[in-house]
Amino acid sequence: MCGAPKQGQTLPSNIDAEKETVLTGQVVDAEGTAVPGAFVRLLDSTGEFTAEVVASGSGDFRFFAAPGTWTLRALSRSGNGETTVEPTGPGIHTYEITVK
Repeated sequence: MCGAPKQGQTLPSNIDAEKETVLTGQVVDAEGTAVPGAFVRLLDSTGEFTAEVVASGSGDFRFFAAPGTWTLRALSRSGNGETTVEPTGPGIHTYEITVK
């Protein structure tokens, strides 16, 4: 069984978004439709694998990370996509990954 937290846009009540850097968002296809079950990977600034979660039924994903430069990569049956993000500090940072 996967040890990753349940994915979704709503944070658990025990998470303080003023202290945590949260990377969250949704995987979508070219038409903007949610892509459930995509594997979403978090890569550091050198491209090294850091973590992976499976997107929820509505395509949502979430990671807790440090401020800095990260790549969010989605792999799915609908295609693959990625985006580079640079959260500068604590808070909820929301991104969309389009797969093609």
